[in-house]
Amino acid sequence: MNRNKGLLALRNHRVWDVAVIGGGASGLGVALDALSRGLSVVLLEEADFAKGTSSRSTKLLHGGVRYLAQGRVRLVREALRERGLLLRNAPHVCHKQAFIIPIYTFREKLMYTLGLKLYDLMAGSLGIGRSVWLLKEKVIQTLPTIRQQGLKGGVRYYDGQFDDARLALSVARTCDELGGCLLNYMKVTALTHEESGLVNGVTARDQLSQEQYTIKAKAVVNATGVFADSILQMDNPAATPSITPSQGTHLVVDLSFLGSEEALLIPETTDGRVLFGIPWEGKLLLGTTDIPLKQPQLEPRPLALEIDFILANCAAYLIKPPSRSDVLAAFAGLRPLAAVYANGRKTKEISRSHQVLVSQSHLISIIGGKWTTFRQMGQDTVDALIKLQHLRLPPSRSSSIRLHGYPAESSEEGHLAVYGSDAAGIKQLIAQQPALAQLLHPRYPHTRAEVVWMVQEEMAMKVEDVLARRMRILFLDARAAQEMAPSVAGIMRAALGKDEAWAQREIVEFRQLAAGYLIS
Repeated sequence: MNRNKGLLALRNHRVWDVAVIGGGASGLGVALDALSRGLSVVLLEEADFAKGTSSRSTKLLHGGVRYLAQGRVRLVREALRERGLLLRNAPHVCHKQAFIIPIYTFREKLMYTLGLKLYDLMAGSLGIGRSVWLLKEKVIQTLPTIRQQGLKGGVRYYDGQFDDARLALSVARTCDELGGCLLNYMKVTALTHEESGLVNGVTARDQLSQEQYTIKAKAVVNATGVFADSILQMDNPAATPSITPSQGTHLVVDLSFLGSEEALLIPETTDGRVLFGIPWEGKLLLGTTDIPLKQPQLEPRPLALEIDFILANCAAYLIKPPSRSDVLAAFAGLRPLAAVYANGRKTKEISRSHQVLVSQSHLISIIGGKWTTFRQMGQDTVDALIKLQHLRLPPSRSSSIRLHGYPAESSEEGHLAVYGSDAAGIKQLIAQQPALAQLLHPRYPHTRAEVVWMVQEEMAMKVEDVLARRMRILFLDARAAQEMAPSVAGIMRAALGKDEAWAQREIVEFRQLAAGYLIS
């Protein structure tokens, strides 16, 4: 995936079948499905791929246990199917994860035992493991830090876990291999229209060079997540709001606070939701919250009340709970909840279902949804496009596409496993230049070779791209990420052909960004 090659294609291609605005989960899902049917696709992302919501999830591929309790059977069944497909098509970035729900009341035992049996059945042939009741002693053995007073036992069930930003890159590179043109740091500044009023393309500005582009397309898809309304208002300033943003915050602490590789689901928080404690990349991910916001932001910040909420609810279930000083990183993401489902309800009650909207100008917008169902969201969007334009195309085959990095042989071990088949390329770089084997930080296994790979093959253009989304260090240990920034900037400077002033600006900019992931 080469940005200069993409810019050349942008200049030379006269009219694209589809122009997708947005390089997160929904935009990538649309691009993947459209390319699977033979359409030509250009995808434009204002920042980096998965910069926003799509790198800030709870890292779960799941049907949604609590959605089942709310009676949203169709949503759960769809998500369980998509979970199974992702585990099959991208095993290098997705895997099965065991969860334990500690049970303290008879009501909880009855509800979760029966509910999770139904959850298992709904997955059908794509199921990944049966839920079982665990005796109190087994729960304590597996989760040694769990509060034992009043504990009656627990339920173990299975769901999927993934690296969200890494999955986004895997999908992006798959789209690139299918002939798509995907560009990060390309901001759409306006929509263009025919005399009849129908949308026929976009204008965009390269955020790195400031060069302007006019891009013609037979169809334009708005897949900008929480920013969907800004594109809808480009099309029609009087457009009705389509999004109800909701903020979810996560805290990352040392895994010793859980003491297990099995995840914890806290069955009821003080606001009636559930809370997860999930092993992730050797750390413990705690979250999430559900706070309504009026205005979406590209870099949302955790609120003090959210941090206190997570820590307080963990303290109710863990013998030695983490405190603020134990938090290695805190990050927030915004859910693009479809406003059509809101009707004054609390954000935790708003459906995570998606909706495809078609405006009077034929701008197509994909609204709502979640990572687990990104592929189905793409298929539904392309189906709407086909219906709108009366096209005759082959059926979608995105459900059977093995994503880039799919390990052809035995899976890679260690931290390189998430690269899948690309791990061999990183090892080859080290074989050619042994100095690239040098670690970037004494506490983490990442090497200089990975940074070179990310620039050459994964379109990393800024230090943030490497440390936030391709390596995930910013989300795991913000202070360590700050310490790694100078080394990363120096490697990128050489790989991109930049000067020392560029490297210094990148270091300052990244350290300021990372400061927002630290809490006092």
